[in-house]
Amino acid sequence: MRTTLFRSLGCVGLAVLVSGCGDVARLGRSPVQVATILLQAAPGSNPSQFGNPLLSDVETLLTTPAPCTPQAPCATFFNDLGQITMALLLKNPGTVATPNAPSLLNQVTFTRYRVEYTRTDGRNVQGVDVPFAFDSAVTFTVSAGGTSTNGFELVRNIAKREAPLLALRTSGVIISTIAEVTFYGKDQTGSEVTASGRMAVNFGNFADQ
Repeated sequence: MRTTLFRSLGCVGLAVLVSGCGDVARLGRSPVQVATILLQAAPGSNPSQFGNPLLSDVETLLTTPAPCTPQAPCATFFNDLGQITMALLLKNPGTVATPNAPSLLNQVTFTRYRVEYTRTDGRNVQGVDVPFAFDSAVTFTVSAGGTSTNGFELVRNIAKREAPLLALRTSGVIISTIAEVTFYGKDQTGSEVTASGRMAVNFGNFADQ
């Protein structure tokens, strides 16, 4: 009976060990990682003006084209764009004398991302204190050598027509948040790779140009 007990405990221990090793292998199989070099954003009303932080205007009044006029401007809700710059790094770079170089199989293709907003005051209820987190699709490849810069949607225009941003049109309140963006992809052998970055996003009804 004692022998049977030891065998059972041994099997349980082995199962736990194998399970743990499986998680490590699944999460860390790729020989590369992707570093976020720069994360910035541009307001939808001026999509070429990238910077950090982002002043996300919850409502933009347009005076052109017709039927919009200075006397009767049109209320418009723009989505805001993000831009991320990444670089491919080997987990084992080798030595100074014999450095390793990434191959074509080490290239990472990202196909989706997730954006989550938080506040430093701890009030983080989605749809009440901060906009809802969301997932979206994107496709770009980070190759070896140099950096890769790609765009994505950081703030959806529909978020500006939902709580808590909708009330900012008339309240004059500004909500300061931190947007965390996580990209999910795989190298060319199928191993999973993630990369993330954070930036400040301030929501409010700012003055229109």
